[in-house]
Amino acid sequence: MQNKEWALYEVFIRTRAGLSHRHAGSLHAADDQMALDYARDTYTRRSEGVSLWVVRSDQIVASDPAESAAFFEPAEDKIYRHPTFYEIPDGVENL
Repeated sequence: MQNKEWALYEVFIRTRAGLSHRHAGSLHAADDQMALDYARDTYTRRSEGVSLWVVRSDQIVASDPAESAAFFEPAEDKIYRHPTFYEIPDGVENL
């Protein structure tokens, strides 16, 4: 398989200090295992991560930025979902 036929993957890393996976970049690979190996070799060379996710880019479903107003509008009328009514106690981290 030539490199131009390889699928595009998005790479997400959870660092030691992090609580969630963060997008680290993209890469091309022939299959899922190769993508995982390439992601490890490329994005965690200095032991930055404890977990990797690789996702084929063509499998990601995303909202259309041009329709964001209509798509996110229903959340605006549910003010109880906004954290403005809550006070975070002292000493509580990562909430």
